Amino acid sequence: MIPQDPDKDTDAPVSPGFDEPTENQPSSWLDVPLHTAPRDPDKDSAAPVSPDVDEESERRKKHLPLWLEFPLLIVAALLIAVLIKTFLFQAFWIPSSSMENTLQIYDRVLVSKLSYELSDIARGDIIVFDDPRAGFEQPDEDPLGRAIRNLKESIGLATPQSEFIKRVIGVPGDVVEGKDGSVYVNGARLDEPYLKGSASLIRPFGPVEVHDGSLFVMGDNRGASQDSRFFGPIPIDDVVGKAFIIIWPPSRAGGI
Repeated sequence: MIPQDPDKDTDAPVSPGFDEPTENQPSSWLDVPLHTAPRDPDKDSAAPVSPDVDEESERRKKHLPLWLEFPLLIVAALLIAVLIKTFLFQAFWIPSSSMENTLQIYDRVLVSKLSYELSDIARGDIIVFDDPRAGFEQPDEDPLGRAIRNLKESIGLATPQSEFIKRVIGVPGDVVEGKDGSVYVNGARLDEPYLKGSASLIRPFGPVEVHDGSLFVMGDNRGASQDSRFFGPIPIDDVVGKAFIIIWPPSRAGGI
């Protein structure tokens, strides 16, 4: 029997590198998985979807097919055109020589419907107004009815109403008279630099008193114009707007 060495029998502390395996530790280095790397929490979690991708996906879902989008664009354009024509601006073409030489036949002018919402009608203004001749009755219209009529006119389902274009000579309170080949307002000869040559010559008429709510209008081509000398002063309520620019032909485009 080999005698026991008391030094070896002594309980020596166990090296930390050789601890007894515990429940959560590998029993040996063989149990440790090779090439183990620390986990990256950003990579382990699901990558968030970019907000731009979500928005693009939503836009695609909401995008209308072309066969439906195109008619809607046409309807929207018509409605915008009707609104502009009804409340803001309207183009008129000149059918006669009554405003020569200021306006020529087939000129197209743009008329502002807002001008007289911001200021009063003045002598010298060129205005568009509804036909005042006997037998022509302008129907009463509310804004909605006017918009529907304009839409029908735009697509050819209604005949456009007749309008005149003339120059304002007398405003409420004026007395207009034609004598000595010229026009007199309140006893003073009217200075009319826009008249050319024989167009300024007129036959005597009047005197005509312009009452409240009325205007006395005349064409610049005095010898070829049906105006207030024939059908009398016109109601201010019949005024459509103020012509302010020639838009066609391009060679004559410019302010009036």
